[in-house]
Amino acid sequence: MSEVEYRQSAFAPPAGATDILLVRHGESAPAVPGRPFDLVDGQGDPELAPAGREHAEHVGRRLAAEPLDALYVTTLRRTAETAAPLAARLGLAPRVEKDLREVHLGEFEGGLFRQKVAQNDPIIQRMHAEGRWDVIPGAETSEALRERVTGAIERLAAAHPDQRIAVFTHGGVIGEVMSIASGSLPLAFLGASNGSISQIVVSGGRWIVRRFNDTAHLSGGLDQQPAALS
Repeated sequence: MSEVEYRQSAFAPPAGATDILLVRHGESAPAVPGRPFDLVDGQGDPELAPAGREHAEHVGRRLAAEPLDALYVTTLRRTAETAAPLAARLGLAPRVEKDLREVHLGEFEGGLFRQKVAQNDPIIQRMHAEGRWDVIPGAETSEALRERVTGAIERLAAAHPDQRIAVFTHGGVIGEVMSIASGSLPLAFLGASNGSISQIVVSGGRWIVRRFNDTAHLSGGLDQQPAALS
């Protein structure tokens, strides 16, 4: 009589779960002192840089064969521009989920945040040390960010049971999603690369992390360097 064997099983989403691919937008236009980005609802809205359009094409090729049931973008154009090549390939019209827009950076909006990061400004140092965005004057509180991101993900999951969707969003939001899913420190997952793919599976109140910062489709592969927020 042969022995009973129990092999390791491959992961399968639970029944009713939603598989969510989180795509960070491609690299956006550089910030130039004295020429702030246009604002949408108080947030910087740069277009994609030429490198960002390349990121978008790479993402489109990578995900073209995926069985995707819906695409989502935010109110900021860099996400729509990144989603465009994939949307054209799949014939899907992206929907807008405004609550997955980037963290509101208060007085550092319009491109100033990048300058402060490059200068290692004391407020940026404090932001990382305390794990809070709202050490920046006027910035969104950690509590408000978590509430809107949680609500948005739960809405998408409720709308797409047993489906896979791609959400084109922002570095700060991806970091927040990963923090919620993993129970990590708030900024532990900050720094997803432009054009990268992260993934969670949402099943009821359980968020399962499947991958973070997958850049295998980009020219730099796994060595792709993360770019500054926004």
